[in-house]
Parts: sequence; C-alpha cells; structure tokens
Amino acid sequence: MRYLHTMIRAANLDETLDFFVDKLGLIEAYRYNNESGRFTLVFLSAPEDLEAAQARQAPLVEITYNWDSEQYEGGRNFGHLAYQVDNIYATCQRLIDKGVTLNRPPRDGRMAFIKSPDGISIELLQAGEALPVQAPWESMANTGTW
Repeated sequence: MRYLHTMIRAANLDETLDFFVDKLGLIEAYRYNNESGRFTLVFLSAPEDLEAAQARQAPLVEITYNWDSEQYEGGRNFGHLAYQVDNIYATCQRLIDKGVTLNRPPRDGRMAFIKSPDGISIELLQAGEALPVQAPWESMANTGTW
C-alpha cells in the first residue's frame, strides 16, 4: 500500500491556492482541467516531496474545484491534513505574518493547527523532538476550533 493524495474541495480556487501555495508554501505539481466534467484538479506537494510527487504522483494534496458553485460546510467530515516542519515556531510566525490565524498555537513546541479558507484543519508537527517551550507561544490561547 502506498499513500497517494488527500482530496479536499475548494469553493474558491484562487483563495484556496493563495492559502496553500502563497501562505503555507506548497508547490503546484500539476493541474488537470476537465471541460466535460466542469472541474479542475490541482495537485500540490510539500517542497521536499516535489520530486517524488512528480515522479510517482504521490504524496499530494488534491484540490478539487467544481466550476458550478456548491456549498461545502464542515469539511464534509474531513479530519485534517498533517505536515512536518523543520521549526514549528518559525513556521507559525511566518503564517501569522501572512495573516493566518493559529487555531491551536504551538505551546508545547511540537504541534499547531491552522485552517484553510474552506475550513480544512491543518496540523503542523515539529520534525524530531519538540522544541523547548518558549514565549510568546507557551501562553497563547486557542482561537476558534480545529
């Protein structure tokens, strides 16, 4: 068995790609437009996975955009995406600087949660051991849900 991708639906493709590419830092590996089915699939990769993603079409996040408008509420029982990061504090600060809300700050030096514009929870996990607990992160409150 091999992991291929996680699919999430986007209500607004530009807004979703702004979040995942411009803010979170994923890279578009490839895109597929289906005229007859009236949808676009955009496959995104973490930078360190790009070579494997292009060669094996995995691991990827598939953004599905249906051209005809539709409401997607609550992530359709979707749990979350998870990404490992080299420095949880630096990653969270970069996201804050780009206007992203930390729903669960990395108080423990290991884990944080954010949400995409479509309400998809994204878990950020520190690579290796947790970083030492430090201010201002240790005292930050949760915001909303994740």
